[in-house]
Amino acid sequence: MADIVTLGELLIDLTEKGKDENGNSKFIAYPGGAPANVAVAASRLGAKTRFIGKVGNDAFGHFLTDVMKEQEVDVGGLYQTDDQHTTMAIVTVNEDGDREFSFYRSPGADTQLTSEESVRALDIDEKPAIIHVGSLSLTDQPARTACYDAVKFARDNGIIVSYDPNYRKALWGSEEEAVQMMKSLLPYADILKVANEEMVLLTGTDDIDDAAKILQDQGVKLVIITLGGEGVYVRYGDIAERIPGVKTTVVDTNGAGDTFLGAMLAKLAFRKYEDRPEESILDGITEEELRSYVMYANRAAALTCSRPGAIPAMPTAGELG
Repeated sequence: MADIVTLGELLIDLTEKGKDENGNSKFIAYPGGAPANVAVAASRLGAKTRFIGKVGNDAFGHFLTDVMKEQEVDVGGLYQTDDQHTTMAIVTVNEDGDREFSFYRSPGADTQLTSEESVRALDIDEKPAIIHVGSLSLTDQPARTACYDAVKFARDNGIIVSYDPNYRKALWGSEEEAVQMMKSLLPYADILKVANEEMVLLTGTDDIDDAAKILQDQGVKLVIITLGGEGVYVRYGDIAERIPGVKTTVVDTNGAGDTFLGAMLAKLAFRKYEDRPEESILDGITEEELRSYVMYANRAAALTCSRPGAIPAMPTAGELG
């Protein structure tokens, strides 16, 4: 049984790593994809995780499947296709460690996940505590419907829905289309992790308190707004707090937000009540609990930033203590 199921893209992050002696850029193929990263981050911190998605029946697809297995992520919902290649993101990193993306995804295997496949991977005897999805599944069919149907199945079966609306300009026809589609999952989300840029797109305001209240009004129970090096703002019920980040030497920010969220979801999944099975894992969270979860996740993200790559940089439970 998985504690956490994630659904979405598993792809190759072809990441720029300096220059050769002739001044040509050098790239390294890292495993990536935000939902896959979240599954691995939570797994490395002790949660049982499963991934639902699709890769090509090609060398990169086989490599990514092996990586997920090595990271002890259940791949019972990971499908392969002969019709499309594994999706690839080209990642360039500037001097501050910030990233820019371009994609080889036309259409890309990750977009070909079907509704039948996604629901089949969820419709098992023992349901997970949490399903996590991202907005990149909404860019193309049939993955868009596969994501919607999985989320609806989750809500109908008492599974907590976590959502990370991740805006990648290169994958949308327009900003208006992206915002419309990103907003479409808000009514289903119990947990929302959003970066500052996406917060403004979804709410129309850069005031964090106002934005969090707007998102709560959409039905989100736990709002998490990540602020980079400035830390994290969380809102749960009447609890609203800004929690500082952890200082670190930044090598690569790729996967930091996913590590943060994987750590948060792992902590929440561990709240399962054996003596109170009728209660949700989000019920009764205290301010002290919430602060401790965020501080733990901040430490995990800081460690990821201090090392290259996404999945290879993620910490284990032993490193966090």
